[in-house]
Amino acid sequence: MARVTVFTLGGTISARGGDAARMTGTEVLAGLGVVPAGPGAPGGTPDVELRDFRRVPSSSLSFEDLKALAGEVAATVAAGSGVVVVQGTDTLEETAFLLDLLCTTEEPVVVTGAMRRPDLPGADGPANLAAALAVAADPGCRGLGVLVVLADEIHAARFAHKAHTTSVATFTSPGAGPLGAVVEGTPRVLLRPAVPTRLCPLDFDPAVRVALLTLSLGDRGELLETVAERYDGLVVAAFGAGHVPAWLVDPLAALTARMPVVLASRTGAGATLSHTYRGPGSESDLLHRGLIPAGPLAPAKARLLLHALLSSGAKGPAGYDRPRISAAFAHLDGTGLA
Repeated sequence: MARVTVFTLGGTISARGGDAARMTGTEVLAGLGVVPAGPGAPGGTPDVELRDFRRVPSSSLSFEDLKALAGEVAATVAAGSGVVVVQGTDTLEETAFLLDLLCTTEEPVVVTGAMRRPDLPGADGPANLAAALAVAADPGCRGLGVLVVLADEIHAARFAHKAHTTSVATFTSPGAGPLGAVVEGTPRVLLRPAVPTRLCPLDFDPAVRVALLTLSLGDRGELLETVAERYDGLVVAAFGAGHVPAWLVDPLAALTARMPVVLASRTGAGATLSHTYRGPGSESDLLHRGLIPAGPLAPAKARLLLHALLSSGAKGPAGYDRPRISAAFAHLDGTGLA
């Protein structure tokens, strides 16, 4: 059995009832009968080490928390250990994707959590944690990038999406499907992504500000004025395959002269188009004016990728290196181009 390091961050899997109290990482692992090895833990399970990293709901995790986590995960996998990160599911897909961007490794890194508190009937935390440990310890799961494992399904971080508020099967991979499953405690990988998520080494500066604007019917664009003054980049979660009201075209075009503006879709599945529609506010119109297509990347993840690129020196003398940013998004659009 390979060595696995478990980072616990809090979330539903560690909740004590409905208040703010959280179990320790040791208590969470005890639900599986696992005693973590390490200093002060004589007689522990020799292949599992615990890092009790945070005890907060995932909605309260900060960029500073996640940058520190990425640094510790990177050091851990460099030492030859698989990793399981345990946190709340509200922002689990964002944590997983950010780790996928920042931690270049062949070792399995798995993010998991729970939808039902430990005190509720049918609590799913122990089963999810057991499956995550199995994946993180399995040599057959190397080279897949960061994974999300819940409900015995194995998802790639860049596709994983929380699609339901309460279902224990909430995580899906729109447009792709799971990579495999855990069957009788053994991972079975059926698919491998054609293009890995990892790019050149990326940094993540919490001081960088990237806005995410989700459009809705009748939006007049008042929030764009705030973006222009306070942010370094913008992701627009547009209608359909990448469409905005005609009256927002000029303000968005003006913003592209000051910062990178990425065009994503608010639909939750499918890629932005490039030339199917050509009228004012269409995808063709917006891309011609300098917006960068997100392809199939969800808006929240497009925001993290843009943030990491800006943190990594994508800014140039003209304000930003648009070709480099465009190439990074194109790398993840399924074509394999970079």
